[in-house]
Amino acid sequence: MDLDIEKRTLRRITWRIVPFIMLLYFIAYIDRVNIGFAALTMKEDLGFTASILGFGAGIFFWGYFLFEVPSNIVLHKVGARMWIARVMVTWGIISGAMAFVEGPTSFYVMRFLLGAAEAGFFPGIILYLSYWFPARHRAGVTAFFMAAAPLSTALGSPISAALLEMDGVMGMQGWQWMFILEAVPALILGVVVFFYMTDKPEQARWLKDDERAWLVKAMNEENASKAGSAKHGILSGLANPKVLALAMIYFGTSAGLYTLGIWAPQIIKQLGVSSMTVGFLNAIPPIVSVVAMVLWSRHSDRTGERTWHVILACLAAATGLVVAGGASTVVGLIAALTLVNVGISCAKPPLWSMPTTFLSGAAAATGIATINSIGNLGGFAGPAMIGWVKDQTGSFTGGLYFVAGLLVLSAFLTLMLARSHKPQAVTAEAATH
Repeated sequence: MDLDIEKRTLRRITWRIVPFIMLLYFIAYIDRVNIGFAALTMKEDLGFTASILGFGAGIFFWGYFLFEVPSNIVLHKVGARMWIARVMVTWGIISGAMAFVEGPTSFYVMRFLLGAAEAGFFPGIILYLSYWFPARHRAGVTAFFMAAAPLSTALGSPISAALLEMDGVMGMQGWQWMFILEAVPALILGVVVFFYMTDKPEQARWLKDDERAWLVKAMNEENASKAGSAKHGILSGLANPKVLALAMIYFGTSAGLYTLGIWAPQIIKQLGVSSMTVGFLNAIPPIVSVVAMVLWSRHSDRTGERTWHVILACLAAATGLVVAGGASTVVGLIAALTLVNVGISCAKPPLWSMPTTFLSGAAAATGIATINSIGNLGGFAGPAMIGWVKDQTGSFTGGLYFVAGLLVLSAFLTLMLARSHKPQAVTAEAATH
């Protein structure tokens, strides 16, 4: 009987929550990395060098870093519905205002403010999922949520490329129209969030009484089972050695992710294809990675194994970056970028299933935010280094090798973390009890 209720409840909450948060992340990721497409024409209009572009694109993550932990603490206090709505409306306004930057200083300021506005969204959703889904199901659910990032690249790339063709409409450049029009969905969805999201299972009137009772009981039992070993306080989430180790592991994966998001269009463009062709070619790798991510995370959930699912994925992404650095044909480059996409996408869901196995309450809020805020500084380091190396050498190769090295370091740290602590993942055997 309990098994029937469990399946029914998980199916209902999955359909209610996951497609919606995927849509939110889809829009968030487009607004975060559309600078990569804007730069195809923006850099000439404003006279930006590769270093200016890489630094400005990456400074987003310093705003993210400074405001992430406070934002997630507030979310834990006031609820996801109100706080995620606030996050989306403010980032929508600032993303649209990117259309009016006039030089390096305003570019840097607006990218920093965009990061500050969006701080708390991603870790807030990860925390939100821990309220609704038992740990043994979380990597699979997280994978569907995170699939929105490669999907936004796949679908957003042709759209962004098409919007660049609006040069001259009402006296504005195509990149200005791209920023304005791609900001509108965030504003609309921010309002929808306030009326649609439910903060906790206890408040879910859209669940049947027996489903709600089962879910509340299951989540309470899971939290109680962690009571003896899990950390609960805010300082525990900030200072836990495992949290800091996971943050450094995430640093490498973030460097890889935002190297793709910000520089892949220009790496493809240098092979002599049109902006519209760039849009379609850039959509191929993330489509493949979505399928791989879901299958990989399901395997991780089924086996209860997290460590090697992260390590192998990081090494695959590093290999792809090295190959991309030497690619001289469109086919070879897209194949290499596909391997990078697959590796980075597959590493993240099992990685994000780890912190909520040893943190709960306020510690989970701060721990997840700490991992994300420190880890996402890789989104500054990778793109900024690639821009600097490009200006110094005229090539993307050295920068791509640097990011590959960060991913190898992530794989090594994952192995060291596993050897220094007993595995915290939910095992397949435990999941049956």
